[in-house]
Amino acid sequence: MNWWWLLVPASYLLGGFPTAHVIGRLTGNDPTAEGSGNPGASNMYRVAGKWAGAVVLIGDALKGFTPAAIGTGVDGRPLGVACGVAAMVGHILPATRGFRSGGKGVATLGGACWFLYPLVALTAIGVWAIALRVFRIASVGSLLMAAILPIGVAVRGRPGWEIAVACAASAVIVLRHRANIARILHGEEGSVSAR
Repeated sequence: MNWWWLLVPASYLLGGFPTAHVIGRLTGNDPTAEGSGNPGASNMYRVAGKWAGAVVLIGDALKGFTPAAIGTGVDGRPLGVACGVAAMVGHILPATRGFRSGGKGVATLGGACWFLYPLVALTAIGVWAIALRVFRIASVGSLLMAAILPIGVAVRGRPGWEIAVACAASAVIVLRHRANIARILHGEEGSVSAR
């Protein structure tokens, strides 16, 4: 059996699971209508508090970690990488919501990297935490994480195709943050603070 045809689409569908929407219903919040309008952990933290943000962060990360781990276990590292990326795409462009209203993919990609590149992921999380503490802007940390990923994968000595995938995934993250980048440049990007 060719596991790619089963696990990659399944990873995409798992990535599209609306973690923020589910938690939002429990807290009485709509993440697409409040705060930044983004159904991600940072916005849930902003509009519904620390607990909600933490649950969404863990849930979104597991959407990347689980497919990467299963894919690697079933048919090796290439399938693990493919499943992790598919989950990120599913989170960003969920079929269940008309390929729109998805998140920015940071936590889901981060979860996949936590399994595939744990040292790189640990470094990226450390940089994100420092950036958040210094700037109080989640998007700055996310953009720094995106920059670190391909560099870290290359430093770890991974093959060229993995570096190329890491570059592509990071480019997607940056593109998803283009509005944030514009607001940062104009000094208009909101800080992270729970209500």
